[in-house]
Amino acid sequence: MEIKVFNNNVEKALKVAKKKLAGEGLFRELKRRRFYEKPSVRRKAKQREAQRRRQKWLAKRKPD
Repeated sequence: MEIKVFNNNVEKALKVAKKKLAGEGLFRELKRRRFYEKPSVRRKAKQREAQRRRQKWLAKRKPD
């Protein structure tokens, strides 16, 4: 990943970097890996995440 800094504006470059990392799900992944998860809990979380993505996809598909 590459973030370009224009006019010595480091704050804006950091904001862009954080937005890109959040979009890739890095922060969510770091939070998830902070503590050990039992396999059953991991499966349920994976199902919840799939449901969340599906709802998001359906919401994008059906503009009212």
